[in-house]
Amino acid sequence: MPKQDENFHTGHRERLKAKFLDNKLTEYEQLELLLSFAIPRRDVRPLARKLIEHFGSVYYVIIAEYEDLIAVPGVGPSSALLIKLVCSLIKISYTKILGDTSVFYNQQSLEDFCRMQIAAKTDEEMHVIYLDGNFRLIEHEVHSLGSIDSSNVYINRILFKALKNSVRSVVLLHNHPTTNNMFSTQDVLITEKIQETLNNCGLELYDHYVVASGILYSMRERGLLNRSMVAK
Repeated sequence: MPKQDENFHTGHRERLKAKFLDNKLTEYEQLELLLSFAIPRRDVRPLARKLIEHFGSVYYVIIAEYEDLIAVPGVGPSSALLIKLVCSLIKISYTKILGDTSVFYNQQSLEDFCRMQIAAKTDEEMHVIYLDGNFRLIEHEVHSLGSIDSSNVYINRILFKALKNSVRSVVLLHNHPTTNNMFSTQDVLITEKIQETLNNCGLELYDHYVVASGILYSMRERGLLNRSMVAK
């Protein structure tokens, strides 16, 4: 690359850094700046725009699977790894927040945490979040991996883990990769069974979330849980 071009791009990236510190970068410029650390000798503005166009927004770029990122022309292993590192650090920060303070005071953080875990998945997954007596996060687990339109729920396994770890309340989370339906009849039926099992052992179901077409839906908010069983 000619020296003049190198100087131009160096100056451009320094300007991006200065704009970032002044909170003046646009969405695609922030992604461009991030990519510049993985791709130091190439103009990454077209790639930043391509990624946003391909996934729909910076948010979906960040939570995209590694394999989906490197499938985009121009994205190499280093760029994909850097993006996934950022995603991982965000998840760690949410885990810390939810582990320190009751989800009642961090409802938005809980919902954001759930979206980040599952919104980009192309197959259905069931996740379980375990909360302590103060409704703080104890553990998050991928309960089961399913197919494009189904996943399994093992009620006794959830109960065993909850009792073993002094859990007070459980949050269920799964996704609908191929539909925008908020909850299926099967979702409601299995949730009722889980809630009954937990209640019989002195435990609670805080909520069951589903992410469909990037939107998070709550059974609790839609009156699909027995509110008398949920602590206030």
